[in-house]
Order: sequence, then C-alpha cells, then structure tokens
Amino acid sequence: MADRPLLIGLTGSIGMGKTETAKMFARLGIPVYDSDAAVHRLYEPGGAAVAPIADAFPGTVKDGRVDRAALSKAVGGNDAAFKRLESIVHPLVAAEQRKFMERVWDAPMVVQDIPLLFETGGHTRMDAVVVVSAPADLQRERVLARDGMTAEKLDHILSRQMPDVEKRAKAHFVVETDKGLDHAFAQVKAVVAALKARR
Repeated sequence: MADRPLLIGLTGSIGMGKTETAKMFARLGIPVYDSDAAVHRLYEPGGAAVAPIADAFPGTVKDGRVDRAALSKAVGGNDAAFKRLESIVHPLVAAEQRKFMERVWDAPMVVQDIPLLFETGGHTRMDAVVVVSAPADLQRERVLARDGMTAEKLDHILSRQMPDVEKRAKAHFVVETDKGLDHAFAQVKAVVAALKARR
C-alpha cells in the first residue's frame, strides 16, 4: 500500500460546498485533482475536447472554445445526447487524471475531486470516500443564487445525481458544510488525521 498514495475520493451533490472542501485538503498540503477544472481545460482553445464536441454537436464551439451554454442547450434533457457527450469527455478526463497521478505518485495521499464519483462507479477505485453534505434547503438556496440557474435546471441536475442520503450512507467520512468554514476545516483535519493513522 505504501508504494502508492492513499486515494481519497471527494464527492457531493451540487451546492454542497465541495469546491471549498477541496481547497481545505489542498491547504493541508494534499494534492487535489479537480475533474471539473480538467473539463474546463479540455473545453478551452486547444483543448482535446473541442474538435470532437464540434463534430458531435454542431454550433456548440465558438472562438475555438466550447460554449458551455450552447452545449447545455444542445444536450438538454436528451439522454442519448448526454451519453454521447460523456463518451467524448470521460476518456479525456481519465487521461488527464493519469497524468496528474504520475506527477504526485510520491505523495502520501491524494484527493480526487469527482462530482459523479458514485454515479460513474469511480468510488470502487478509492481507498476512502469523503462526501460533502448540507441540508437540502441550504443546498437549493446556494445553487439558485448562481447566475443563470433556475429551479427547473436544478431539478434536472439533481435527477442525474445520487440522492445525498444515499451518498452519506456509502461514505467513509462526511464533511458537513452548514456550520461555517472553520467547522468544515476541523472535520477535514480529522479525516486527514484518521487516514494518516491508517498508513
């Protein structure tokens, strides 16, 4: 086990505070792989996803980058289109992930921040899974405060995500984000201490 980093899967539904929690692991000196950031890079000019997405979804690439709003409209509530998009993006994200892991292979532990960790079966590759959670009413309030978000869009996103209660049940650790950043950071430190004790 000690010849590779301990893999920590970090996940949580939209609006739960996962981004802030990932930063807390980074503050403790733990390398964090951010799959959302990888997708953003793949969608930027020169990114490996730009050409295949332009082919699969005409009109969704503008000025050499994927127009996320146009892509979201093109995929809409169409499951077949969504699966097609995933078949383009997932292998590219996996390749980015492998490159990242090669760079941090000597670290004692590594966090992989993956929104759909359970939904894609990624949790089976992790040594421990941390779920970021908050009450549903606070989650809705946070997400609906985002630019361009509507209740309908949020419900559609949530329909693709495993319910929070199920994620919590499957997690090794849960970080609650409804009691302030200091409280969340204390929980992150406790998770890291518990995992270090395992090594």
